[in-house]
Amino acid sequence: MRASLLLSLPLGVTLWAGQAVAVECRDESYQGNRYSLCEVDASREEIRLFLRDDTGAVMGHFSTIQERLSAEGKTLSFATNAGMYHTDRSPVGLYLEDGDEEMRLVTNPGPGNFGLVPNGVFCLRDGRADVIETLAFEASATTCKSATQSGPMLVIDGALHPKFLQDSDSRYIRNGVGTSADGRRVVFAISRNTVNFYDFASLFRDHLGLPQALYFDGNISRLHAPDLDRSDAGFMMGPVVGVVEDIAGEDADALQN
Repeated sequence: MRASLLLSLPLGVTLWAGQAVAVECRDESYQGNRYSLCEVDASREEIRLFLRDDTGAVMGHFSTIQERLSAEGKTLSFATNAGMYHTDRSPVGLYLEDGDEEMRLVTNPGPGNFGLVPNGVFCLRDGRADVIETLAFEASATTCKSATQSGPMLVIDGALHPKFLQDSDSRYIRNGVGTSADGRRVVFAISRNTVNFYDFASLFRDHLGLPQALYFDGNISRLHAPDLDRSDAGFMMGPVVGVVEDIAGEDADALQN
């Protein structure tokens, strides 16, 4: 099913049912703003975080991650930046990849968007993915296979972040992720025009019907979405989240020759 057909589906229809693709991406408009959306069924697909290669060097680019996966007979069917980072590309908050923790959970308020509490954690577990508010995450002692902390939260238990202003003139390209209550439906979004926090959060709650959503970043936000013929280049990124699938048949054989 391609993007043109997806646009004709009613809101709330499950986009992955009965399909063999790892992720569905589409361009969509809501309340005068334009977005690219990529939707994943976490119970069926492999969502992974990426930061460093086997030598400890930051990968930082979609193309570098793709090269690493190709050597394993796999491909990156979707990716986007996944959390804030320092100038050396190290994570600002919690970063856990395949059980290895690089940075601890940060619970105190601070400067910038990350410190605009409540912020939250994107947590990957077997068969599900969840956005969890930071203090709730700490209190629950949730165990994640991989996790990245970012902020602010966009939607918390169905409510917009209390500090968002509907008429705010702080407008940027923004990206983030929302999750369903059962952890199965995961929607990644990036704006295609500048938006404020209120409008971006409303996309997840009111248009996509997701009770939890987390902001990843702003002007540096980039997207790799082959379905949309898009793979953004630019400065090196920190943490990246992506969907990985096996390269099938002849394509996999070609990589080994």
